[in-house]
Amino acid sequence: MFKNKLLGAALGLAFAMGASAAQAQEAYIPLISKGFQHQFWQAVKAGADQAGKDYKVKVTFEGPETEAMVDKQIDMLSAALAKKPQAIGFAALDSKAAIPLLKKAQAAKIPVVAFDSGVDSDIPVTTATTDNRAAAALAADKMAELVGKEGEVAVVAHDQTSRTGVDRRDGFLERIKSAYPKIKVVSVQYGAGDQLKSTEVTKSILQAYPKIKGIFGTNEGSAIGVVNGVKEMKRKIIIIGYDSGKQQKDAIREGIMAGAITQNPVGIGYKTVEAAVKAIKGEKLPKVIDTGFYWYDKSNIDDAKIAAVLYD
Repeated sequence: MFKNKLLGAALGLAFAMGASAAQAQEAYIPLISKGFQHQFWQAVKAGADQAGKDYKVKVTFEGPETEAMVDKQIDMLSAALAKKPQAIGFAALDSKAAIPLLKKAQAAKIPVVAFDSGVDSDIPVTTATTDNRAAAALAADKMAELVGKEGEVAVVAHDQTSRTGVDRRDGFLERIKSAYPKIKVVSVQYGAGDQLKSTEVTKSILQAYPKIKGIFGTNEGSAIGVVNGVKEMKRKIIIIGYDSGKQQKDAIREGIMAGAITQNPVGIGYKTVEAAVKAIKGEKLPKVIDTGFYWYDKSNIDDAKIAAVLYD
């Protein structure tokens, strides 16, 4: 009888351990992205999916059709939280608009991992991101070098509400202002990361400033828009981009774009899920997980180290 009780208890314990292991394996981690249309986000998704397989957790990845749809992104975040995930990844389009929902997540003890674009809050347990200010400062240094450290330049940014939009704009502007007194930034315009809108914005800048020497596009859609605008206006200026994608790589190979900053999007996706798994287990995380950035141009685009972080 005593043996049977012991056996029953052991079986019960084993079952409970098995159940908890299964629950741990089935942890649900949704990632709400800033968008879906750029190749950048597809690369982030690929990294997240890989981490989901490696850590045996269920990962979903979604974002609005365009990076102007703040309300739609907030709806997606709300819907994901309603499913009571074990943790959530979030790349904010508007770093302030999401705060009320993130507070709900915090109250429900759902760890929030910010990725790509942080939020103005200490709610996220960590942020997996590029040091966007430092990366944009490097873009400014390259621009200065290529325009001969004097003349007029402009910025076509993706937005002025997300952390990435603000940091890339300000990182570029601050470096030009502090290090290159003979360069004047004559215009900062916003194209919502949409290449068609960014093309029109670029054309208006080129019309207004006939002597302009260079334009910096702060993400994939912005940079492609600048390339298309310059082509349509038949102008020859220095174009510096941000991110990768086939069209940017082609423009660099063709010599239309001087070069660009690439992030490590697969790494961003992977580190976001990895951090979420650690947060579920109660492990301590650094405030920021720096996923790195690189300058690439015609001279190094095929180097193994660079090729590994570029994407189509």
